[in-house]
Amino acid sequence: MTPLRLHDSRTRRKVDLAPLDPKNVRIYVCGPTVYDRAHLGNARPVVVFDVLFRLLRHLYGASHVTYVRNVTDVDDKINARAAETGRSIRDITDETLRWFHEDMDALGALRPTHEPRATEWIASMVEMIDALVAQGHAYASHGHVLFRVRSYAQYGALSGRSLDDMIAGARVEVAPYKEDPLDFVLWKPSDAATPGWESPWGFGRPGWHIECSAMARGLLGPSFDIHGGGLDLQFPHHENEIAQSRCADPHEGFAQVWMHNEMLLVDGRKMSKSLGNFFTVRDLLDQDVPGEVIRLVLLGTHYRSPMDWTAERVSEARTRLTRWFRKTDGVASSPTLTSRFEALLSDDLNIPAALGAMETLPPPFLKAAMRQLGLPDAEHVDWFRSVQVQMTGAAAQVSAPSLGSELAPYLRHWQALRDKRDYAAADAFKAKLEGVGLRLRIVGDAPMADIPSGFRIEDLADVAPEVFR
Repeated sequence: MTPLRLHDSRTRRKVDLAPLDPKNVRIYVCGPTVYDRAHLGNARPVVVFDVLFRLLRHLYGASHVTYVRNVTDVDDKINARAAETGRSIRDITDETLRWFHEDMDALGALRPTHEPRATEWIASMVEMIDALVAQGHAYASHGHVLFRVRSYAQYGALSGRSLDDMIAGARVEVAPYKEDPLDFVLWKPSDAATPGWESPWGFGRPGWHIECSAMARGLLGPSFDIHGGGLDLQFPHHENEIAQSRCADPHEGFAQVWMHNEMLLVDGRKMSKSLGNFFTVRDLLDQDVPGEVIRLVLLGTHYRSPMDWTAERVSEARTRLTRWFRKTDGVASSPTLTSRFEALLSDDLNIPAALGAMETLPPPFLKAAMRQLGLPDAEHVDWFRSVQVQMTGAAAQVSAPSLGSELAPYLRHWQALRDKRDYAAADAFKAKLEGVGLRLRIVGDAPMADIPSGFRIEDLADVAPEVFR
């Protein structure tokens, strides 16, 4: 097996992954807070860790990898959205999670093994908080429960920050119910208009950080292999996760390796609504940027480097995919990956180098590499083709890519006859196709077929066997 080396944010060096249990490699990644559409920056960790998930499944076996990505569905932003719209919180979170799934599916991301919702794990959070209070690592104050940061001697090791630096940098909230400005909230009170649950400390709801610790512990155990997320979560979220988890289970290690992807820029600047460069994944999809093009742009920069989204990179990704799709269209995939490609992926997900190596691969190995990166087969995509298919009537219920690929040889044959200026043969062939219900025409430089209601691909069986010679 190719050794998998990953950059560990905590030790700041590459380490060989040594799974605690090779029969159950476990990874946790912080997921979405479901109150609005996922923007492009939200998509980067989804795509990055999807590639890692796929690689782990390739190396250890699909049944030997457990991937957990949580859903935060209790949050003040969600509460505010409910107050603004008059809609129920559950209605908003259900809709937003459905949007998230649709958009990430369009980017080719696999669903994780488990996708726990915070609201379904409140009891586990209360249990964990209660244990921290009993051990002296947390305390109740004015309806809140707070974690005593100074009770965990290694606090700051992940982010490389000292306690004095944290205070000087004003990265902590000063509140009258805190013993120390560094302490962070595990539980907070709720009023009658705010979602809440009964607890030993009164009616309230969990703080953000305790969610991931409780869900990771419940689904992966107190020690697991990899914890991932965006660099913006390293402090304070992941720092707090480590502190509360290690104190709740002092004889366990929590995550063995920490991975963080860098942030996304747009034309060299941080994405911001005020700058007019903020957009969601759905915005791009609705502008006819295919999901696989978005995915390839996101994979074109190493995950530990800032990624700059530009129109030029979108164009380059579209061109590269067109070249690859045309090279692999109708080709059987190799059952194995080349050792070079696998080694590059296994070197801390060096995807940009792997993409470069793919340019010289023979078609079967190129197709296998594309699949490993979560890119679709050419047979399931139509936008790169020189021929077009327009669906009408009942035929619109049929999969356009699959039907389009079956019709493509006929349209290419018709165009080839026209290119040879054999218009009599081209017209005769067109008449045959129209005789079974297809209407052929030229749009720009591309042949197109209109598929009427009731058309069946079987109707073409005896029309033009010469097309497939």
